[in-house]
Amino acid sequence: MITVIVVIHLLVAIALVGTVLLQRSEGGGLGMGGSGGGGGMGGFLTGRATANLLTRATAGLAVIFFSTSMALAILSGGNKETKSILDAPPPAVEQPENSAEPSAPVAQ
Repeated sequence: MITVIVVIHLLVAIALVGTVLLQRSEGGGLGMGGSGGGGGMGGFLTGRATANLLTRATAGLAVIFFSTSMALAILSGGNKETKSILDAPPPAVEQPENSAEPSAPVAQ
């Protein structure tokens, strides 16, 4: 299940990057905004039709991207019980045995 959602998530992310890059920037930085006959995409979907289509596609892809992100976050750790280190019992401390004679150092 998670693998399917990850694949969908990656495909949506790639499509989202593509639609954002195809949009016309405010400053005309990339020059791909669909100007006239010579630049950009020629005459393919010029004007408002391109802006509306790409804006709606970006919004739809963004909704799908956030939905898959939330689904992956929930599925990755949703069934795990929260644990606190304050709830754990203290570790057992081993006490050294008291012997009558201290151990002699080993001669080398």
